[in-house]
Amino acid sequence: MTHEDGPVGHLLSRREVLAFLGATGVAWLMAGSLNPRQAVAGAPEPSCVVRPEQTEGPYFVDERLNRSDIRSDPADGRIRPGTPLALTLAISRLSAGECLPLAGAQVDIWHCDALGVYSDVQDPHFNTVGQKFFRGYQITDARGEARFVTVYPGWYAGRTVHIHFKIRTAPLAQRSFEFTSQLYFDDVLTDRVHADPPYASTGPRTARNQHDRIFRRGGDQLMLAPTPVADGYAATFAIGLQFP
Repeated sequence: MTHEDGPVGHLLSRREVLAFLGATGVAWLMAGSLNPRQAVAGAPEPSCVVRPEQTEGPYFVDERLNRSDIRSDPADGRIRPGTPLALTLAISRLSAGECLPLAGAQVDIWHCDALGVYSDVQDPHFNTVGQKFFRGYQITDARGEARFVTVYPGWYAGRTVHIHFKIRTAPLAQRSFEFTSQLYFDDVLTDRVHADPPYASTGPRTARNQHDRIFRRGGDQLMLAPTPVADGYAATFAIGLQFP
């Protein structure tokens, strides 16, 4: 599987972030000392983190499959096995110095299954054309949130464990904006999850976070922090966007 590197993020003040965003059109940021959904008038400028955009990779397929639970293949309804993961992306738009919920954005996520296989693609090691497991999109609600039910991803040679995502505004319109990146997991947690079936059948991973050249270009700013729930894990990731 071939991938390209993305740019690296770095710490900026709010003033620098605004200047940066005005020049680049679309970027990520996370408020440091402030609530990410509001700015306090007269408060000191917080530090912000510009999140790195990362490669889409070779296996994005625009399925236009609107669903929250992405675990199954729609053709037969069979759910792919794995440790459940409830993932929420909370998306805001930076406007006049405030991070406000961005409603109506399309958020796609896709990732491999517990055995490292992607759906609806042909690869030297598998052919899953026509299957659509672990793919889908949601439209952000009034709170700017898109929620998914999936499983903890598996691994494949050359890459650490990750989830791809793409955020688009008006994706079918003549003028739209998009941002694409990846989410990662702590290696210790991954080792714990992958010690159980069905993950264990693939053996020890060949790449951890710091061995992955894409992760090394800003992946530490794209880390999920899942918390245990009754049958698996749940994670929320906050995202801020700036665009004209």
